[in-house]
Amino acid sequence: MIAIEDLPHFNATFNAISIAFLIGGLYFILNGMQERHKLCMVGALVASAAFLVTYLIYHFNAGLAQFGGEGIIRPIYFTILIIHVIGAIVITPLVPITVWRAWRGRFDRHRAIARWTWPLWMFVAVTGVVVYVMTIHLFPYQGGPHA
Repeated sequence: MIAIEDLPHFNATFNAISIAFLIGGLYFILNGMQERHKLCMVGALVASAAFLVTYLIYHFNAGLAQFGGEGIIRPIYFTILIIHVIGAIVITPLVPITVWRAWRGRFDRHRAIARWTWPLWMFVAVTGVVVYVMTIHLFPYQGGPHA
């Protein structure tokens, strides 16, 4: 059985997997390999969906993670976190719209939005891993006066 406190590790793993698929997807489409691009993007979609499920389960059961860093690292961390959260909010509808356009064969419209979706999706996935590393590994909360 997987414990709730283990889910952040799974979240980061799913984000890392989506990063790998996103890189592969970009490589393949830039080199005219549409079928491989499609497989990578479906992989990125599945990994991101798995992330979203485990992320929601974790936060509904454990609440918000607390950051233990002190000094200058706190505003740096919270700046990254805020930008990450805003990006995650924006990317959430963009991914299904982009996928839907490809699914329907509207590749002109797919390409037009994918030029925005891909870099934002990549940014959100990478900053998600950065937030995880900072919160869980580099600056874990040890208890104290701040959240």
